[in-house]
Amino acid sequence: MFARDRKTPIAEWWWTIDRQLLSALILLMAVGMVLSFAASPPVAERLGLSPWHFIIRQAMFDVLALPVLIGTSFLTHRQARFWALAVLVGSVVLLWLTLKLGVEVKGAKRWVSLLGNTVQPSEFVKPAYAVIAAWLFSESMQKRGVLPRLAATLIMAVIVAALLLQPDLGQTALMLCTWTALLFLSGISWFLIVGLMGAGVGGLFGAYYVFPHFAKRVDAFLNPEGGGNTYQVDKALNSLLEGGWFGRGPGESLAKKVIPDAHADYVFSAAAGEFGILFCLCLVALIVFIVVRAMSGAQRQSTLYARLAVSTLAIQFGLQCAINLAVNLNLIPPKGMTLPFVSYGGTSTIAIAFGMGLMLALTRKRPEERMATGLPPYRPSTAVVPAE
Repeated sequence: MFARDRKTPIAEWWWTIDRQLLSALILLMAVGMVLSFAASPPVAERLGLSPWHFIIRQAMFDVLALPVLIGTSFLTHRQARFWALAVLVGSVVLLWLTLKLGVEVKGAKRWVSLLGNTVQPSEFVKPAYAVIAAWLFSESMQKRGVLPRLAATLIMAVIVAALLLQPDLGQTALMLCTWTALLFLSGISWFLIVGLMGAGVGGLFGAYYVFPHFAKRVDAFLNPEGGGNTYQVDKALNSLLEGGWFGRGPGESLAKKVIPDAHADYVFSAAAGEFGILFCLCLVALIVFIVVRAMSGAQRQSTLYARLAVSTLAIQFGLQCAINLAVNLNLIPPKGMTLPFVSYGGTSTIAIAFGMGLMLALTRKRPEERMATGLPPYRPSTAVVPAE
């Protein structure tokens, strides 16, 4: 089935997929499952649920996510673009419907009920937009036209408007960073770079005065002694310090038992209490490997579309991880951003699997780049092949 000389779809996939990147993603998913055993039971017990509640649900999410990850990696470049467009259109429609039909949690409407389950459309918007915007930017660069780039910007504006109305500042920032990353990758002037930096700073000040919940989090972050709600942050830091280098051992951490979101946004802190700082450093190293490996794979692609799409997906994945880790380490104000494949969450896990599947599909070795002689694949020195 996997023999190199057999021309079956599975054999073709096996010999063209980046197996190291695939293995790293599956390993990260397995780590998330292990940490679910460590962090979920205390949270479930506080909510009056079975200690196995979140563990079983996370296992179900992983069982659904793994076929999505592998199935999406079978797509060709053209098919990846088609499915990204289909998911983007559907997700944007649901994103706006969420404002009217969504489920309100803690003052924000970010979830919509589908078939008895709550879904967060913004999670699927992120990877789908990254691929479609990369294709539009590549078309703009190759044909030297502004309309495709303008279209990518307008789509981003529609998405950001819906996110701000929910409101969801974290996803808004991630979408804007995705768009900005594409601008950098496609080449922009230093004048525009300075302008974007100024706009970013202005946006932060504007959010502080427009969104009261954001202002409260910033005030509590800058002045912890001022009476703001820093309970979860304090307990997360206690868990980080409690574990030391080697941790207290599975089930022995005391601080994680009082962290409200130990299974979700603060799973990294819970992991530090159980398994120690060395384990957390290994987890960070695994995340860095995934990002670097994907960026390296992007450079080997012969189409500009694939290079931009893979690079943007890798940057998006890395930024989401960085935001989550920064919140756990109290380097930035608290923000509800999951740690990919590690934090509890069905929509997040499946959406990230879709995005990483697209990344694997776009980094597969193309048939024309392989040589039966075993010599290194041909790399064009200057010319860039147009997108399919």
